Amino acid sequence: MKFEDLHLKEALLKAVQEMGFEEATPIQEKTIPLALEGKDVIGQAQTGTGKTAAFGLPLLEHIVSGQRQVQGLVISPTRELAVQTQEELYRLGQEAKVEVQVVYGGADIQRQIRLLKKGPQVIVGTPGRLLDHIRRGTIKLDHLHTLVLDEADEMLNMGFLEDIEAIIKALPSERQTLMFSATMPDEIKRIGTHFMKDPTHVAIKTKQLTANLIDQYFIKAKEYEKFDIMTRLLDAQTPDLTIVFGRTKRRVDELARGLAMRGYQSKGIHGDLPQNRRLEVLKDFKEGAIDILVATDVAARGLDISGVTHVYNYDIPQDPESYVHRIGRTGRAGQEGMSITFVNPNEMEYLRVIEDLTKTRMTPMRPPTDKDAFKGQLASAREEISQLMDDQVPHYYQEEIRALCEQYTQEELASALLRTMAKDKTAVKVTITPEKPLPRRHGKKGPRNFAQKGDRERSRRQKNRRQYHEKGQKDTKARLNEGRSQRSTKGKNQSPKRKGLGFTIQKRK
Repeated sequence: MKFEDLHLKEALLKAVQEMGFEEATPIQEKTIPLALEGKDVIGQAQTGTGKTAAFGLPLLEHIVSGQRQVQGLVISPTRELAVQTQEELYRLGQEAKVEVQVVYGGADIQRQIRLLKKGPQVIVGTPGRLLDHIRRGTIKLDHLHTLVLDEADEMLNMGFLEDIEAIIKALPSERQTLMFSATMPDEIKRIGTHFMKDPTHVAIKTKQLTANLIDQYFIKAKEYEKFDIMTRLLDAQTPDLTIVFGRTKRRVDELARGLAMRGYQSKGIHGDLPQNRRLEVLKDFKEGAIDILVATDVAARGLDISGVTHVYNYDIPQDPESYVHRIGRTGRAGQEGMSITFVNPNEMEYLRVIEDLTKTRMTPMRPPTDKDAFKGQLASAREEISQLMDDQVPHYYQEEIRALCEQYTQEELASALLRTMAKDKTAVKVTITPEKPLPRRHGKKGPRNFAQKGDRERSRRQKNRRQYHEKGQKDTKARLNEGRSQRSTKGKNQSPKRKGLGFTIQKRK
């Protein structure tokens, strides 16, 4: 279906054409007509299928241009996805002169308040910061007609359900609600039933949950072998843009530092980085200043970066749904991609759980040898030299060039150049702190045991995640409690509730 067949405003069609879109994707073709009719819609499709335009175009179609109140609200699980969604909605709505503003935790709230006073018609935000603005009265939603819940499954996993419920209570009862998700667990279906009016469920039916254009492999490796294997893969496969996923923030820092030590252009992002630093790293990755991005699941959620050819799962994800989102960073917009997952021998049963969820069998891959990696380094060096030969040599090099040619033969100079560009990277020793593998499966219930364990882990972390992602601006103070165990006579300051810990953290009122 062509976008012209969707009966959109001329301004929106012009923006779509300028962005290079011609035909609607399946999720867009099925959901946009329903949303234009004002119906509530639950859209389920894998990542990289154009879900932002699927809800963005109907939302923008219903905006009254002369009305400077908030008419559309998009809730996103992470700061990166919120910024990305705002940018795409801005591009889609720029011809129609629709003002789109983004709000998220970790940024200056006073600056956001000043921008909100200008009267944006669409707001994209993360749950905690949106709720903060609503309670302050800096976001008024009396004229809202469209609510969008984007990446609903991830918001559920991150523990934002209570915040979302509080936001929805502040919205007009007469509104349209659109919800999009890559997976559709029972909790998401219940949310749809509770918050939506007679929703139409649109699912893009595929035999596989993951994209057909992604070749999926796994390599069985012990913890201490993984880093060297990964660098040999990078040399042998020479990917254009790569995302490496680590399970923890410490892992991401160590991997990014280790790759840089071995001469790769890499940087890492995770939740502890300041927001401006994270956006700077993503900008470098999009522009090709670095070609390897190391990230945690949360930091990379919803990233839409074209040209990612390879995804390396250095650590197998904590829950099967995260695997779907991880490899969805490649194979986007009809392009082919490859994912390689490193699996500890103790994690093989857990790998089968992921395969059952995605209805895809991963292909075992033989790790490349040192010889394979060296061939890849030579091939990359030859390509780089060919590009250098196309560049004109400045005149001030000529005298030194003549001197070198008199002193060395062509073969000697070429040998020196190749040795410089194809270095023995394994000579640089890198230590990555080992992490415990995910547990083996126990009991007769099979895969459910993993899901239950993941649920328990999430429930323990949900509160902390919410506070970190959305309430980081609140001041805290630490009080050191000294007592006998600290060799002090000030035992009376010891916290009676947390006795023996030595410190307490208190929020400032």
